[in-house]
Amino acid sequence: MMPVIALSSVPPNGSGGASATAGALLFYLFAALAVGGALAVAFSKHIVRAAVALLFTLGGVAGLYALLHAPFLAVAQIVVYVGGTLVLIIFGVMLTSARREDRFAVRRWELVWGGLLAILLAVGLASVAIGAHWHSEAVAPPRNNVAALGRALLAPGRYLAVFELSSVLLLAVMVGAAYLARGRRR
Repeated sequence: MMPVIALSSVPPNGSGGASATAGALLFYLFAALAVGGALAVAFSKHIVRAAVALLFTLGGVAGLYALLHAPFLAVAQIVVYVGGTLVLIIFGVMLTSARREDRFAVRRWELVWGGLLAILLAVGLASVAIGAHWHSEAVAPPRNNVAALGRALLAPGRYLAVFELSSVLLLAVMVGAAYLARGRRR
């Protein structure tokens, strides 16, 4: 089981001590990592640098999941997104022969529409955050039920076929990418 620092284990009277301070510091660290990486992805003109910044973003989100006592989501974030999707992006960049000097050319209308959508999203999120009823009492962390989740997902007759089919699909995509990359070199 993954060791996590409990943010929600602070007593209601506020005397959390070193555990609350360490948990808060880790939260701010992972949040800054996720937001900073996302900003670097959005504003980077180099595709390789954007892919590396995406690694930090996904790692920060995995750290936040771990702080929320969700070890399954934290490990799934690392395995699926960092281990799978990010590697696929990097292979895609390498297979398309993108040079390090390649830059994205952003048009003015893309900046305008992107800025308008970002402002609209920020206003919507702010209105939801202001209107929400936030509970301030301490909540006991949920019990670890990763084993029950694994049994439910991988039991025969349930979702096992879906996992097997997705692994065969990913294998076919990798073989196809290798074939296409080999065909271009000839």
